[in-house]
Amino acid sequence: MRMLDKLKSGKNVYGTCYTSPAPGWAQVLKSAGLDFAFIDTEHTALDRSDMSKMCQAASTYGITPIVRIPSPDPYLACQCIDAGAKGVIAPYLESVGQIRELAGATKFRPLKGEILQEVLLGERELSAELKAYLENYNRGNLCIANIESVPAMDKLDELLSVPGLDGVFIGPHDLSISLGIPEQYDHPEFEKAVKYIIHTTRNKGLSIAIHFSLEAERQIKWVKEGVNMIVHSVDRTLFSQKLNADINAIKNAVGDISDRNSEGQEALPVV
Repeated sequence: MRMLDKLKSGKNVYGTCYTSPAPGWAQVLKSAGLDFAFIDTEHTALDRSDMSKMCQAASTYGITPIVRIPSPDPYLACQCIDAGAKGVIAPYLESVGQIRELAGATKFRPLKGEILQEVLLGERELSAELKAYLENYNRGNLCIANIESVPAMDKLDELLSVPGLDGVFIGPHDLSISLGIPEQYDHPEFEKAVKYIIHTTRNKGLSIAIHFSLEAERQIKWVKEGVNMIVHSVDRTLFSQKLNADINAIKNAVGDISDRNSEGQEALPVV
């Protein structure tokens, strides 16, 4: 079942952030029983070629590739889908126009320009033939908005009313910064904001995710609150956590003293 169909049928979907272009990683994601791979080109050095290879590898194993573009640019969104992505996330969206353009890129590609703008604004009706063509051409594509600021929260109902939007991705790090409580993910104001975004999104009939690289219990907490797209951790962090745990266990077992303390551990990214 495709990811979009699974969400529409009321099921949860599971994924992780996937940053390594090594082809073997897609098989690892498949063996974990994941539905989608979140490929972040906003905060990583992945280029278009790497991103395309990662999308193709994920798709080969039946995993839906979802790409976050570095800026809310509809042309970048179209490039991602042309490269093999089945969903696009645009960061830091704060206007109806930004979300409308993202929906146009993911749902009406390859239609562009003035005609597309008229269609999106409800000023032009597509012919039945073209409408059927575009629906088939973009079947299964997901349009996801990053909501990660106070200005976006202030107009959330309006933003989430844009036709073609499928879901919301909460960026916890940027949201905490916008709230003035950086990286305080247990702060009452942060939790209040996340609950508001989750409940508003779900009441609109849309799907929602929040990305954490911290303990699984944090994900479970937000799933119980309404999250239905679980995007947990990132390949680099998971590797680091497991490697640190295993090496420490070996050193402790053979009596070697670790030359690293907790302050030397790599910080866990939350994006």
